[in-house]
Amino acid sequence: MKRILFILLACVPLFAAAQLVQPVKWTGEEIGDSVRLKAVIDPGFHMSIIEFGEREFDEEFADSFVITLAKTDLTPIRFNACDDKMCTAPEVWSYSEAVLQQSAPTESVTNGPTGAAGLLWIFLLGLAGGLLAIFTPCVWPIIPMTVSFFLKKGGGLKDAILYGLSIVILYVGLGLLVTVIFGASALNELSTNAVVNIVFFLILVIFALSFFGLFEITLPDSWSTALDSKARSTGGFLSILLMAFTLVIVSFSCTGPIIGTLLVEAAGKSLLAPAIGMLGFAIALAMPFSLFAMFPQWLKQAPKSGDWMTSFKVVLAFLELALSLKFLSVADLAYGWGILPRWLFIAIWIACFAGIGIYLLWNIKNVSTTRKIIRALVIIPSLAFAGYLVPGLWGAPVKAISAFAPPMEIEGREVFNDYDEGLAYARQSGKPIIIDFTGYGCVNCRKMEAFVLANDSVKSRLQNYVFIELFVDDKRDGVGDRNSQIQREQFGANAQPFYVQLDAYGHQIAEPMVFTTDPMEFINWLKY
Repeated sequence: MKRILFILLACVPLFAAAQLVQPVKWTGEEIGDSVRLKAVIDPGFHMSIIEFGEREFDEEFADSFVITLAKTDLTPIRFNACDDKMCTAPEVWSYSEAVLQQSAPTESVTNGPTGAAGLLWIFLLGLAGGLLAIFTPCVWPIIPMTVSFFLKKGGGLKDAILYGLSIVILYVGLGLLVTVIFGASALNELSTNAVVNIVFFLILVIFALSFFGLFEITLPDSWSTALDSKARSTGGFLSILLMAFTLVIVSFSCTGPIIGTLLVEAAGKSLLAPAIGMLGFAIALAMPFSLFAMFPQWLKQAPKSGDWMTSFKVVLAFLELALSLKFLSVADLAYGWGILPRWLFIAIWIACFAGIGIYLLWNIKNVSTTRKIIRALVIIPSLAFAGYLVPGLWGAPVKAISAFAPPMEIEGREVFNDYDEGLAYARQSGKPIIIDFTGYGCVNCRKMEAFVLANDSVKSRLQNYVFIELFVDDKRDGVGDRNSQIQREQFGANAQPFYVQLDAYGHQIAEPMVFTTDPMEFINWLKY
């Protein structure tokens, strides 16, 4: 998404907590043959239950959760909690003879803004997606026909506004349906699961190929025909709602890729994220229908349908293709396949943005002056951005895509990926240690590497240290689980990015450092 336009890369920073985050406190009280379980949730957090026997929970709990069960029905409870900065990893709590037994979380990789910031990000992303969808060949030609129909019918402004409201209802309903089917906690796990990231990658590639015109993703024509016929024979708001439903189906081949990308990005943010994303999308999509109904004279000034809409779809196809690589990269890194190194990732992004510029330059002499200007406004930034990425092929940070690209290799320092090996080398050399607890799916880790660790002054200071980089989501031979256990048990934390300074014998010599994009803050934190 997780990212439709590169100009949206400057998202709100996510600050990880500097201690073990345990915002949910469980207690159990025996009452005869039953047990009353209670979870008290810290202010600012909300808890989601992922698994609790055969019971299903499709809501979040903000203050407390209480349930009374027979002792024979007691099963471990798997849950997690989120605030506006981060989400904890799934935890398991079980009740046995009135003794609290809480297992430690397995991993927690910050993957972009969550909570209020995450919902705002998703809403704005949905709004951008809806605005893009307006100019596709499946939506733009329908606007004048629909507005004219309402005006001739006599409903005019009122019906057009209700039509826009119906669009909002339908798309928000779609977002809620996604949450009901998968659940917020499941979406959170899916968003960082390597296998599912491959599925997301393939979905976005299919959408991109559809926008390139290789094929169309359409729903059966009989659906739209039946709905249109029903809408014309029905009166009142139901008729308008059915017409909006017809628009949703008819425009699916163009809006489907955008909606799919948006829902992928919403995965894992919160319970309401898919619905909030669809709200932004629907508001933007419904806007022209209502505005043109209020001011029908604007229709005469609006650009006519034509080849420009095909060009618009192709531009979106290039963007979809570039964004899909982020999901493939997460899976590739987690399993150590090595099929998408950083230089190749950047090379494909260069090709995509250069492709936008070259495609729009093709036959530019044959378009009108107005369209030449519009194309130039896209061509120049696209080619400039492609040129900006070129130094990244030789190790430049290219900070604008730091949240998407694989981790960069910082020159001038030796990196250990095994805790024991790094500690042994430190004892032998007498150098202090910095441990970087990170994750392949950690967006803020990539940003901190580009903005801080790649800074020349920081690199110079890091030469004084033995640098140990531990990925908590490495899926190879339990490496990630071991690294996560080290972070939890030795340093009492479970969120990334997380930096620790130790002396040569493994004793902590400073408070941990969490997310920052200020190199000086990091330098001031260093002891050597």
